[in-house]
Amino acid sequence: MTLAQLLQFLDQNLPYDYLVGEAEETVARALAGEHPDALIGEVIALIARAAERPEAEAVIERAAAVTALGPIRLKYMADDAPVEGFRFIERTILGIDEAFDAEALEAKRGER
Repeated sequence: MTLAQLLQFLDQNLPYDYLVGEAEETVARALAGEHPDALIGEVIALIARAAERPEAEAVIERAAAVTALGPIRLKYMADDAPVEGFRFIERTILGIDEAFDAEALEAKRGER
């Protein structure tokens, strides 16, 4: 799956605005720290840096995407962290799993 495909899935299936225009623009803005939502931008930047190269058409693996969010997840697990941030990170991780599960199911259907 490409980073663009993952971001499109998250944007369409979760109640957050991951995309800012097209995926390429979103990744560029996130990497530059210019995403309108700082937390979403930080998440996108972490995932982009975990891809084979930090751009929208780069391939990203499930494990790399989820592992990339480990540090920010720990940050929002702290007692004094806002619960909304923790919920967002958890929902994003579940969304990543859903995206890769949907891709695997689609590939399986295509084999039949």
